Amino acid sequence: MVRMTLATPILRTTRLRLRPFTEADADLLFALHSSTHVMRYWDSAPWKDRARAERFIAMCGRIADEGTGARVAIDRASDGAFVGWCGLTNWDPDNRSASLGYCLDPAMWGHGYATEAARALLQWAFDTLDLNRVQAEADTRNAASGRVLEKIGFVREGTLREDCVVNGEVSDSWVFGLLRREWRPSTMPMPAR
Repeated sequence: MVRMTLATPILRTTRLRLRPFTEADADLLFALHSSTHVMRYWDSAPWKDRARAERFIAMCGRIADEGTGARVAIDRASDGAFVGWCGLTNWDPDNRSASLGYCLDPAMWGHGYATEAARALLQWAFDTLDLNRVQAEADTRNAASGRVLEKIGFVREGTLREDCVVNGEVSDSWVFGLLRREWRPSTMPMPAR
């Protein structure tokens, strides 16, 4: 299969702007991923080295160049504040599937930003990548992330038992799926300006 470069989108919603990462995002990204509070349910330890942020940003460019997905930075439209990021990775054009992930600054939790950003990125993906299925996983202790996915229309399909070790503790993950025929966007992204 020949892959094509996949341009990282610029999307706008009522309250957010989703855009490609730049090198200027490294400090904010490092602050986000070095937080033990933010990373408490992730299957990787908090970042200790700012170079991890630079590698993450480079990887965002690589997955676009390889045509395997898109990760976008999320800014609040009203003041440009960094909200976090959202991404679709592991795009498989043969099976028309991809994986959704996101990570937000704790100051931005509870405002519906994850739901809004994910809806915009999913709408772009369903339109651009002709997806049939999107999958997401969440630590079973992370009820807030599960609620975000369910608000978007994902269905919890099962539990991966003891599939991760998070901070030295074995944990389970929920698997969520969203099919094209179940997709009901309620917030459409506005075209970039």
